[in-house]
Amino acid sequence: MIFRRYLTALALLIITTGLSAQDFAIKSNVLYDVTKTLNAGIEIGGGRPELTFDISGSYCPFERAGGAVWKHAFIQPEARSWLCNRFDGHFLSAHLHGGIYNVGNIDTELKFLGSDFSQLRDHRFQGWFVGAGIGYGYALILSRHWNLEFELGLGYAYARGDKFECEECGDTIYENRPSHYVGPTKAAICFVYLF
Repeated sequence: MIFRRYLTALALLIITTGLSAQDFAIKSNVLYDVTKTLNAGIEIGGGRPELTFDISGSYCPFERAGGAVWKHAFIQPEARSWLCNRFDGHFLSAHLHGGIYNVGNIDTELKFLGSDFSQLRDHRFQGWFVGAGIGYGYALILSRHWNLEFELGLGYAYARGDKFECEECGDTIYENRPSHYVGPTKAAICFVYLF
């Protein structure tokens, strides 16, 4: 339902915006490609010369080697303010994010800002999340139509989900429990094609 609303808003934004050279781009995040996560994004110029709107999404239906589960789908709309020319150089951003997840059987000792990811070793978590964040990025012009873009975002996510005994079994430990996350919410190295 939320995904349809984002797509409808995006379609209306594209239809009502006059597209011309350097006002529209498609992109793929190489970091997601490396993890076999299907992803794509589009970015369009806003009403002001320094403003663009970006929306990206990813989907990973696959299990990892060794039985690790890292399934997810999410969407991340973003507004960007370019410090010089759009699609060139430094930019600041504000983004929203939301999606669903199913993760577990991942061997890690990571504990970060109150989140204990070591629980992923012996448990599986499934649920949904929403949140927001801010970011900084840089776009490097490679040619007339190609850019390489780097971005890092920090923010907050609110999640609700279920916890299960293990990745294979279905014994439920708890259901619909809320959790909070503060930290990195976006990491991107994107190849960008400009129209």
